[in-house]
Amino acid sequence: MGILLSLLFISLFLFLLLLFKFVTADGDFTLVSKKHVKREEIEDKVVWITGASRGIGEILAKQLAKLGAKLILSARNEAELERVKRQLTGKHAPDEVKILPLDLTSGEDSLKAAVEKAESIFPGSGVDYMIHNAAFERPKTSALDVTEDSVKATFTVNVLGTISLTRFLVPFMLKRGKGHFVVMSSAAGKTPAPGQAVYSASKYALNGYFHTLRSELFQKGIKVTVVCPGPIETSNNSGVKTSENKGSPEKRVSSERCAELTIVAASHGLKEVWISNQPVLAVMYLVQYMPTIGYWLMDKIGGNRVEAAAKKGNTYSLSLLFGKKKAA
Repeated sequence: MGILLSLLFISLFLFLLLLFKFVTADGDFTLVSKKHVKREEIEDKVVWITGASRGIGEILAKQLAKLGAKLILSARNEAELERVKRQLTGKHAPDEVKILPLDLTSGEDSLKAAVEKAESIFPGSGVDYMIHNAAFERPKTSALDVTEDSVKATFTVNVLGTISLTRFLVPFMLKRGKGHFVVMSSAAGKTPAPGQAVYSASKYALNGYFHTLRSELFQKGIKVTVVCPGPIETSNNSGVKTSENKGSPEKRVSSERCAELTIVAASHGLKEVWISNQPVLAVMYLVQYMPTIGYWLMDKIGGNRVEAAAKKGNTYSLSLLFGKKKAA
């Protein structure tokens, strides 16, 4: 009976995998149905991006600049922010793009001062969109191998600093009766992520805080869009691909596509969106709508995924489901 149930679950999973592969390539149903950015929701709006010196943050800056947004770029590395600024083109770029160096670990006084400065950078306009993109992630390891320092470092950036920045910014938005937070969370904040327990926990925390914030303040004009990307292909400053497992068969969504879908989601006011290729997107659906099967599946692959990560293998391979210890 146990074998039959296992076969049933695997068959169901493969069926859903095929279904989602043909119905939606790299995003959830609602997101991909929107198709295009609502430019009028972006043009001339003040958009503040954290983690804007590289990766998805840099690509978001480039795409938003072309859409006519007024940008405030933040990260710890001011020189890299200046590099990004010089590459921007658009109605307000590069000359009107503002650089605001920011360290999310610097404490509440520093973060409060940064918010006050951001609010005053463009005369007569406060921050319309706050894109929380900065994040801290360590290499994959088992849940029992993480250290206290690693936990503190991850939560200080991903959760505590991000929440503090939000608490200081919300009062300004409430005075204007409008404001929109776009939170770059993760698929690891929606499903178990073997090998990423602390990172996953930090993203679950973000999801919980911002969905609750929206429910408390939505009637007062505060919007929240939580973006949950799966594995994303990014590039370094030279354009060289820097995905976690370079040369592996993992199929990742490009950072350009991820940024594009994020802006689509924000401009349409979507509350939560998922961005990923297969099999991650199918797993997210299973965990969300069929949790018994979804968690059974994650229990099957969990240990194998940790081993694959340790060997720098493909941590998203279907071979993990079928008990292969070595990723394809």
